[in-house]
Amino acid sequence: MLKPGDVAPDFAVQDHLGRTVRLSDFRGKEVILWFFPKADTPG
Repeated sequence: MLKPGDVAPDFAVQDHLGRTVRLSDFRGKEVILWFFPKADTPG
């Protein structure tokens, strides 16, 4: 488990256009991850 201040491990996800994005692509920048249902449905 990560603790506040730990460096996050590199990982890859797909963006909303289906492109693969890696955390390491943003090294040195602040990153916010925003998760939402693919169907964009409430709750």
